[in-house]
Amino acid sequence: MDTLGLLVHPVRLRIVFAMSGGQTRTTSDLCARLPDVPKTSVYRHVGVLADAGVLEVAREERVRGAVERHYRLRHERAAIGADVAAAMSLDDHRRAFAVGMAAVLAEFNSYLDRPGADPTADRVGYRQGVLWLRPDELTMLIDGLRSVLRNVVDNEPTPDRSPHLVTAIFFPAGEETPHTR
Repeated sequence: MDTLGLLVHPVRLRIVFAMSGGQTRTTSDLCARLPDVPKTSVYRHVGVLADAGVLEVAREERVRGAVERHYRLRHERAAIGADVAAAMSLDDHRRAFAVGMAAVLAEFNSYLDRPGADPTADRVGYRQGVLWLRPDELTMLIDGLRSVLRNVVDNEPTPDRSPHLVTAIFFPAGEETPHTR
């Protein structure tokens, strides 16, 4: 299965999100984190991701006579690279965006369904705005955001840290872009 077909799937994308925090997780852990997904689906998609090398077994241990695998995410295998993105058709981009948004919506609903969810106290934010940018300014903005995120992306889980899902979306908002003029 190619990278696009592998990652552009709502359940597999949510598993990648859940594994992105740097810690290892068992399939049972993932089932608990994705309570709206049938356990059989989680197990099946963990197998697909492991077979493709996106997840790797960090360790195994015996639990009540069964072998429990602890998986870790291989970040370099869990992304659609620039070469694949450049080869995607417009319909591929449409499908990938829809799956990504569906996964973000499912994660947000999962957050809201937690006991004690408090978007104000948790500083939940979702905003949309238009920025007028030249291509060089857009590049500068994206590079600046990458730099800021790079400073915290390798943070280890600690008792005083909680995971936050960050989604950045950039696309021209008007009818004309420099490429269509």
